[in-house]
Formats: sequence, structure tokens, C-alpha cells
Amino acid sequence: MVDVHTDLATAQSLAERLLVTAGVPSPAAAQQAELLLIAEAKGMPSHGLLRLPRLLRRIANGTASPTNTGKHEWLSPCYLSVDGEQGLGPVVAVRALEAVVQAAERHGVAACSITNNNHLGMLGYYAGRMAERGLVCLGMTTSEALVHPWGGTEAMLGTNPLALGVPARPHPLVLDMATSQISMGKVHDHALRGVPLEPGWALDAAGNPTVDPVAAKSGSIAPFGGAKGYGLGLGLEAMVTFLTGAAYGTAVGGTLDDDRPSNKGDLFILLSGARYSATDYLDQVRGSRRADPATPVAVPGDRARARYQQSVANGIDIADDLWRELTAFQGVQPEAALAE
Repeated sequence: MVDVHTDLATAQSLAERLLVTAGVPSPAAAQQAELLLIAEAKGMPSHGLLRLPRLLRRIANGTASPTNTGKHEWLSPCYLSVDGEQGLGPVVAVRALEAVVQAAERHGVAACSITNNNHLGMLGYYAGRMAERGLVCLGMTTSEALVHPWGGTEAMLGTNPLALGVPARPHPLVLDMATSQISMGKVHDHALRGVPLEPGWALDAAGNPTVDPVAAKSGSIAPFGGAKGYGLGLGLEAMVTFLTGAAYGTAVGGTLDDDRPSNKGDLFILLSGARYSATDYLDQVRGSRRADPATPVAVPGDRARARYQQSVANGIDIADDLWRELTAFQGVQPEAALAE
């Protein structure tokens, strides 16, 4: 399948127009579109424009609000509880974090839990944003039951990603990872492009190993790292559920469908007053002996930043079927959208 090549500005402009047409205020549309395109530019299409058609349908169906930004309730001076009121994930989360930053700087530590919020997008975006401001950030979120337990074949856990941001120069350390082998967004991206999955990533609906991304959509994803990744994902979901009061396991919905309100949980913990920067340590790791002399040792975030700069300079590739779906929302031919 041939991809569509375009520059970031054209793709972001299209995304913004579609969101504004759906009733999203311009600043919020720009915020949502920017995060989708950052994911595309960093080589993470699973969290990029692939998410936009479903979000537009959710807005049209009334399961996502184009205008709500979250209802805040401080349960203590250091703990903010947010009802997202089915708002756009990034809009609700950024507003919540801005409030929590002030509490973290005042008290040294602060946290916010978010419920009833749509898909956050790339979780590392938030951790990196906070780390650039000198705060250590730990972010966690849950999802529909998409991952089978270690030793099982039925989807019972979310992909349950976590992100960690630690201040450093010139760029913070940003770890962003699912506790599953891959995200379900990546499964959908492979299906769009007609690319098979790697062996060991997924099972089909009958519990058999599969490399067919279409079959994996109705099956389950493997936890990463076997029993250890399973334990981490299970513990993360239990903690987020306990602290947010959100749904868990097979009761979670709203990030992979058009018609159910989102009821997963998001949790962010911020710490200020760092005693040192991680810069020297990261430089030591980068300067350590290479397995391949031609390939530098990297730390989390390095390759994504390099990919982003390449995308800024050279543009991005979008699956043809996805581009056609997006331009259909606008009512123009795909080629015309590229010319705008």
C-alpha cells in the first residue's frame, strides 16, 4: 500500500480544521492537532492521526465533548481530582497539570487523578513537558482490556502505559512505554498499512498466536517481558483504579469505540526540588562502550527527538486509507487537501 507524503504543517492544518468544524474551539483544536502531529513526527503513528477519525465520530455521537475542559476538586492541598466530563484528552490533562504544577512547587510533591477523559495521546508528551520545567513527572493511564495475563489467552488488562520525565540538559529523560508488547494503536496502524505483526506480539480471538493485525484486533496483545511486564501492567492498573475510582478490566471502554463514554483512569505525580540534574549520568550512559561501533548508545527520548527533526525537515508518511478517511470528513479529494 502506498503512503501519502506530506509536510507537518499541511497535516496539522487539516486536523485543526476538522476539529474546529466538529465544534472544538480553535485553541483546543490546535492543542489536540499538535499532539497528534508530534506523535506522527516522532514515528509513533499509533498515537497520531490514526486517532482523529474516531475522535470526530465520538464528538458527532455526543460521547466526546468538544468544549469541556474538566471539573477540578482539590481533595487535599497536594491532590487534585478531575472529572474530565468527556472532554478532549490533551485539553483536560494539560489544564489539570498546570494546576498541579503550582501545588508541586509549593509542597514538593503533588498529584492529579483524571476520570471520564478521552484518549490522552502520547503519554510521554506530558512527562517531557513537566521535566522541561524542572519537575520529575510520572504519568500512568489505563485502557480497555486488550492484554492477556501471563499464562492466559483472554484480554483482561489494559495496555496500561507509563511515562517518566526527569530533568536534564539539553533535553530531559523521557521514557514512554506500554506494559504490553505493543499498543493497540500500533496493531491498527499495521492493519491500515497491511504490515504483519512480529511473532509473539498477539493472539487471535481463539487464543492462537497470530501475526495478522486484523485478527489481533479481536484477540489480545501479549504483556511485554513475560511475567514481569504482566505484573507491572496489573499493578499499574490496580493503582490507577484505586486512586481514580475509574473502571478496570473488561468494564473499561471509550478509547477504541465510537459510542461509549470513556471511563478509564489517568494519574500524574509531580515532584519538585530536585537535588541534581540527570545530565552527567545520561552523558555517561551515552558515552559507554557500543555494541555496534556505528550506532551510538541512546537513552529514552533520543531517537524520538532525532526522528522528529527528520520529520520537520522531510515531512511524514500517512497511510493512504487514513488520509482518504480524513479528507472525506472535509468533503474534498485527497489530492486537493495536499495542495492546501
